[in-house]
Amino acid sequence: MGKEAEIVRRIRQGDKKEFEALFRSSYASLVRYAQVILKDHDTAEEIVQEFFFRLWQDKEKLNVESSLNGYLYRSVHNRCLHYIEHQKVVERHSSDVAATMTDLGEPVTDIIYYNELQSKIVKVLNRLPDKCSTIFTMNRFEGLKYSEIAEKLSVSVKTVEANMGRALKEFRKALAES
Repeated sequence: MGKEAEIVRRIRQGDKKEFEALFRSSYASLVRYAQVILKDHDTAEEIVQEFFFRLWQDKEKLNVESSLNGYLYRSVHNRCLHYIEHQKVVERHSSDVAATMTDLGEPVTDIIYYNELQSKIVKVLNRLPDKCSTIFTMNRFEGLKYSEIAEKLSVSVKTVEANMGRALKEFRKALAES
């Protein structure tokens, strides 16, 4: 068994020291890599931190088919692309609604209130787990039905319902704090 395979095996078994060593040895370079893609250091850090959080949370499912380093970079790369795509959907939705409000002659205060609300929506979506955020976006912004989302993501309708429930709970909590 190679060194990388041993590291993966230990992390799968819950070896915190091995996980922390992996985190310390690769965190800075992964953040730099994400920053090149995203052009934003804070977001790059958030994505890499979230990646490591999920990696530890789902450590039993860790499956590295090639090199460990390749797995780390590919995972962060995919998360960055997901973030960029998500931002495009939010911006498209925001500009569509803002254009509609302007066309209807809405007062400037309504537009400002709407932009503040959009900011809260983005914050909530960014703190949701990837699958939960994706499901919410597909339902609410893309207009897909639960069954369509389940089919596209190869999950059950119950999984879609559970993730939507979680997302809506987070939105209610965020709006109650305002």
